Amino acid sequence: MKAGFARLDITPPFGTRISGYFEERRANGIIDPLQAHAVAFSDGEKTAAVVSLDVIGIRQVEMDIIRKRAAENNNIPYEAVFVACTHTHTGPEISAGRLFPNDPHYNDYLFNRISDAISLAIADMKEATVEIARSEAKGISFVRRYRMKDGTAHTNPGNDPNVVGPIGTPDETVQLVKIVREDAADIAIVNFQVHPDVIGGCKFCSDYPGFVRRTLEGALAGEKDGKGVHVVYFNGAQGDTNHINIKARRAKGLDHSQHMGRVIAGAVLSVYSYTTPVASDRVVYGQKVIEVPANKGTAEEVAQAKVLRALYDKDPVAFRRETKVPMALGQINRLIRLENEPDSYGLYLTCVGFGDVIFAGLPGEPFTDIGRGIKKQSPFTMTIPCCCANGYQGYYPMYDCFAEGGYEAGSSNFKAGVAEALIETSVALTKELKAQ
Repeated sequence: MKAGFARLDITPPFGTRISGYFEERRANGIIDPLQAHAVAFSDGEKTAAVVSLDVIGIRQVEMDIIRKRAAENNNIPYEAVFVACTHTHTGPEISAGRLFPNDPHYNDYLFNRISDAISLAIADMKEATVEIARSEAKGISFVRRYRMKDGTAHTNPGNDPNVVGPIGTPDETVQLVKIVREDAADIAIVNFQVHPDVIGGCKFCSDYPGFVRRTLEGALAGEKDGKGVHVVYFNGAQGDTNHINIKARRAKGLDHSQHMGRVIAGAVLSVYSYTTPVASDRVVYGQKVIEVPANKGTAEEVAQAKVLRALYDKDPVAFRRETKVPMALGQINRLIRLENEPDSYGLYLTCVGFGDVIFAGLPGEPFTDIGRGIKKQSPFTMTIPCCCANGYQGYYPMYDCFAEGGYEAGSSNFKAGVAEALIETSVALTKELKAQ
C-alpha cells in the first residue's frame, strides 16, 4: 500500500457566522487556524481518501458537491471520497437551511480546498505499512443525558437535586492507526468520541481536536530521524456525550480544551511504541442508502411550536419561564423545520478502508452505543466510527431515548429505530467489503 498526507488552512474571514448554538455569532478572532487534513491511500488498483475538517457538520446537499468535485478533480470514484467533520462549535456555518445563513463564497473556497488537500495527499503517497493500538482517555467524556426522579431524561441538568444518574456510560476508548511510511513522516490517525463544545465565544478554534494534533506532533517531532509524525483526528460517536461533569466544577474554556487534548494525546503516547502490525494489502470503499421516517409533528404541535418560537425570538427569558422544559427549543425548531419536509429521509452510510482498517461514516451525531455496536460487530480488526461524515442530518438517539425525552430525542429529525437501523446497515456494509 501507498499512503500520503496533506494539511491545508480553511480558516474563514472575520465576520463569518459561527455554527453551534441558537444565538447568532460572527467571528471576530482566531484562537488557532481551522484545518483540513487528508490521508490518501492506494493498493495500485484502487485509490481512496479520508478527510477530517474542523467544521461542525455539512448537510447532504453540500457534501454531494464536495465529494463529486473531489472525485472528478482527482480521478477517483465518488464512493472513495470520505469527508468527516470534527463537529467543533467554533467553526463556520456551512450548510444552508440551518438557523443562520451561510457564506456561499466561503463554501466554494472550502470545497476547492478539500479537493486540493486530497490532490496533495495523493501526490505525497509513499510505500507504507499499517499498525494499530488502543488505549483509554479517562475523565474527559461524560454522558450528558440524566435520569430524573420523575422518570424523564434531561440533557445537561446541572447540579439539580432531582438527578438520579447518567443514562449510560461514555466510550473512553482511544484508537490509533499508525501508517509507517518509507523515508517520510509517519501518519497517526486518532479516533475518540466526545463533543468539541468546550471553547465557546466568537473566535475560530479547532477545540480539543486541534490540541490532540499539536500535542502529539510536538511530542513525536523527533521520530523518523526528525521527519516527525502527521496527526489526523477523527471524532467518533459523540451525540450523547460532552465535557461536563455535573458533580464537579463546570470546566469549560481554552484551558480545559487543552487539557482534553493532552489526555487523549497521552493515551496515544502510552501505546505508540507498542502497536501491532495489521494487513494493508487492499483498498475498499462502498456506500448504502437507507430510508428512515421523519419525526414530524401534528398540525396542532407545529402551531404551538410557532407560538413558542415567536416568544423566544421576542423575549428568551419569558420563553424559558413559559416552557419550563430544559432544551425545549430543540424540539420547537424540529417541529417547525420538518413541517414541509418529506415523510422520510435517505441517509448515506459510507465505508472506506485499507487492509484490516475501516472507516464507518455516520451522517450526523450518533449516540455512543451506535459506535460501540458497529465496532463490536464489524469483521475488521479496527473499525473507526466517524460522526458527521459524508452528510449531517442531526442526532441519532437509541430507541428508548425517544420515550425518555431530552434535547437530542426532542430535536432529532428521525423516529425511534433510526440508531438500530444505522448499526445494522453499517455492519452489513463492513461485512460486504471484508468479503470482497
